[in-house]
Amino acid sequence: MTDQEQKQLGKTLWAIADTLRGAMNADDFRDYMLAFLFLRYLSDNYEAAAAKELGADYPTEPADVLRKLGVNSRLELWYQDNPDDAGVFEKQMRRRMHYVIRPEYLWTSIAELARNQQDELLDTLQKGLDYIETESFASTFRGLFSEINLSSDKLGKTYRERNTKLCKIITEIANGLRDFSTDSDALGDAYEYLIGQFAAGSGKKAGEFYTPQFVSDILSQIVTLDGQEPATGQRAHMDSLMDFACGSGSLLLNVRHRMGTHGIGKIFGQEKNITTYNLARMNMLLHGVKDTEFEIFHGDTLTNDWDILRETNPAKMPRFDAVVANPPFSYRWDPSEALGEDVRFKNHGLAPKSAADFAFLLHGFHYLKDDGVMAIILPHGVLFRGGVESRIRTKLLKDGHIDTVIGLPANLFYSTGIPVCILVLKKCKKPDDVLFINAADHFEKGKRQNRLTDAHIEKIVSTYQFRTEETRYSRRVPLEEIEGNDFNLNISRYISTATADEEIDLAATHEELVRLDQQVKTATTDHNRFLKELRLPLLP
Repeated sequence: MTDQEQKQLGKTLWAIADTLRGAMNADDFRDYMLAFLFLRYLSDNYEAAAAKELGADYPTEPADVLRKLGVNSRLELWYQDNPDDAGVFEKQMRRRMHYVIRPEYLWTSIAELARNQQDELLDTLQKGLDYIETESFASTFRGLFSEINLSSDKLGKTYRERNTKLCKIITEIANGLRDFSTDSDALGDAYEYLIGQFAAGSGKKAGEFYTPQFVSDILSQIVTLDGQEPATGQRAHMDSLMDFACGSGSLLLNVRHRMGTHGIGKIFGQEKNITTYNLARMNMLLHGVKDTEFEIFHGDTLTNDWDILRETNPAKMPRFDAVVANPPFSYRWDPSEALGEDVRFKNHGLAPKSAADFAFLLHGFHYLKDDGVMAIILPHGVLFRGGVESRIRTKLLKDGHIDTVIGLPANLFYSTGIPVCILVLKKCKKPDDVLFINAADHFEKGKRQNRLTDAHIEKIVSTYQFRTEETRYSRRVPLEEIEGNDFNLNISRYISTATADEEIDLAATHEELVRLDQQVKTATTDHNRFLKELRLPLLP
């Protein structure tokens, strides 16, 4: 599928969403829409794999013949003809695909029930979602559809009303998808497009689950470069990748896309919001990431309630090649005395109640490999705020862990209009200076949000990669100079943002003024001649 077709698929689905949701809240409708898209993807992949597995035994009857036979899919027809072989087939499919979907729960069956306005659609759909959660996958995906309430009054007050509404929604989606290829890249990209569109409509709430693509591109390009020698280019392989505030998982997927399908051993993500956590799991599978290749955990990063990260044996504690994150800005939290002794914070200090920014940073940094790279988006306040934040910042600088400070333009995010920065951290960095990049004035203005073009992104990444210096854009600053500024990292202290005064050629300006004065005198004389003939008062 071409880029143009992928964009058109996303726009087609968004138009359906916009038309169908009616009075329903956009966030609520998003959950239904994306769940159905996910079911379509799983079903298409499964049916294609089943055809390959069964070979010549797989039925080839067209849809109209299947309807006459009273079945909704070719796989359902195979099950009818081969009841004794179904168990062995499913065992093989679980080994090959890591999941199983019974024929009655496939998208083709659900869409056919919807097309015919069948009363059992709602019940069948509910059973299908339950089956996928509890029995489909080799690993558990319990709760995957916990936010999809098919009994909600938002769909209708009675079973019949809800069933009718679902029939309409599913039929429209099926019709919208009919003309498009639905491979993993196509549907995955459509899914990302829809998340972005719903995020745009959600305003500030969208900060919980969505990082704009162009910002995500900067982080992903930075962490996929060689950790110690970025100038040598992209690293060949990454054992593990972590995003501890992963939202819908788009940032993790962006890194994976750059590294290639087999470029990362395993992806790890954590998300506190249950709805967003479910979106992330679906998003991974939609992009062809097998359930054995990722682990997304639902829990609180700050209290660190994920067992695999609480391992006290240093030899067993997980360490990541790359850490990326866009945590909630200046999040209010409740740092207890016990957290003060937490291994993540005790050497640096606890971030204040009013802003957990450094708590998030230290959490991710703690699990970074010695030769790893961490890129995190934070509000500008972390660069200069005083108190305990100043002490944390000072220690990170003195220990040589802050590699690069990148200032981004204002109004890039749905969740806030404030300018933000990207901090790049390393446990073992080679340069003994800090690179400052001031990209605040380099953007394309938009109606609601500003955006970065490919050229803006390339300039930032290239400057980081080769540590190049450019007047009023980038500079390598020695630690002694930063120490002289009390370890304040405010970018304007190190890169002049003032534009130079334009030089004025006084002689040329004088000549121009004399010429203009002469023009005025000549024009006045000509005009007075006309006024005199008309016997009107003359100009002075």
